[in-house]
Amino acid sequence: MRPRYAVGAVVAVQAVVLLALSGQYGFHRDELYFLAAGKHLDWGYVDQPPITPFLGRVSTLLFGDSPTGLRIVAILLGMATVVVAAMIAHELGGGEVLTAIGTALSSLTLVVSHMLSTTSVDLLVWVVLGYFAVRLLKSGDGRWWIPVGITMAVGLANKWLVLLLIAALGISVLIVGPRSIFRTWWLAIGVAVCLLLSAPVLIWQAQHDFPLLTVAGGISESDGTENRILFVPMQLVYLAPILVPVCVVGFLRLWRDSSLRAVALTYPALCLLTLATGGKPYYTAPLLLVLLAAGAAPSERWARSRRWWIPLAALGVATNLVVALPVLPVSALAPAMALNQEQGEQVGWPAFAETVTREWNKIPDKSRAVIFTRNYGQAGAIERYGPAQPYSGHMSYADWGPPSDAKDGPILLVGRLNDPALFRGCTVQAVHHSVIDNNENGVQISLCDGPSGKWSEIWPKLRRFYT
Repeated sequence: MRPRYAVGAVVAVQAVVLLALSGQYGFHRDELYFLAAGKHLDWGYVDQPPITPFLGRVSTLLFGDSPTGLRIVAILLGMATVVVAAMIAHELGGGEVLTAIGTALSSLTLVVSHMLSTTSVDLLVWVVLGYFAVRLLKSGDGRWWIPVGITMAVGLANKWLVLLLIAALGISVLIVGPRSIFRTWWLAIGVAVCLLLSAPVLIWQAQHDFPLLTVAGGISESDGTENRILFVPMQLVYLAPILVPVCVVGFLRLWRDSSLRAVALTYPALCLLTLATGGKPYYTAPLLLVLLAAGAAPSERWARSRRWWIPLAALGVATNLVVALPVLPVSALAPAMALNQEQGEQVGWPAFAETVTREWNKIPDKSRAVIFTRNYGQAGAIERYGPAQPYSGHMSYADWGPPSDAKDGPILLVGRLNDPALFRGCTVQAVHHSVIDNNENGVQISLCDGPSGKWSEIWPKLRRFYT
């Protein structure tokens, strides 16, 4: 079978499996947030640019307002990622089939192709940039800066992590060359195209004091130490441990090619940048797919004469499927959640909303009452399944409030306040118990007498950029 047909078969199987499992469990907390953000379409949000909420809204409009309908766009993005990774392998001389299989079955691809997230888009954007970088460096043809600029603009409209990638690539080219790719007017044109296409997103961020940078700083401050500790171990599992040698071969293969040495160096450069900024370990994972594509051809030749790797590969595939996809009953999720907490964040939201609804219904006069939540996942779940429009100071929910000052009556508080003095007379009414030990298990639901002042006055103090 020709490689292109084999890659097509891999993508077809990928689509069938993901579609069959897309309706299991339920919406992820981030997906509930994207659904809410899709009702407030704008050129930006405090924690993300507009593409992912926009795609979520389009997907549900076209395919239905359900987990499956929302996730079809994620499946399509995952399929495209596999195709582009195979294209990189083709450009480097072969190994398209191994690249396609490894990409489709990698734990990161499975996770972000099963549910819609900003990384669903980012993974494809980074792999596309990897492809264009290979073409640019191999050919020395500056015209490749134009598609690089267009893809960069798409990346900036989705997640600003792409700036780390470009920084790492630029540093790598300056160190090992070929520096000639910088000595062309095509680079200036590519930058101009990127800035022109990104202008609405950049202007929105500037008008709102660049909240994306505030959120990024909060991640580094709150999770930086943990991210650094977990960085190396997580690099081994984002694909599958058995594919790590393939990535090593790919790195060495690129390093030996003077025209592509910068692509190899980009991965360790990006790792250093991520560690220095306290970023999350998965920030570097898309580049592993580029290394996988580079190492696929020699690894395929090596594997033809050996068979002992097959049981290890089967074990790796089975592990990735269990950890990344909703194939286990909810009662058996605990081991999988140890490696992938996102599994647990797809379970129990309707029941959570029912707990809130029971307490809400106990309020005699709801005309002046408000539901206020600690985080956007809780707010998104209540907005979809609950009894009334919720409010929250978390992330962009803060921009969709505050409640009217006329709503000065009872407050049903979901979770805790950072500053309890902002609400008066709060007493715990219930504690939500989830069927699994996820982030909402044990959340307190309190009834407060009212806000300590007008909503319009205290609202700035309720805004939170962090978890």
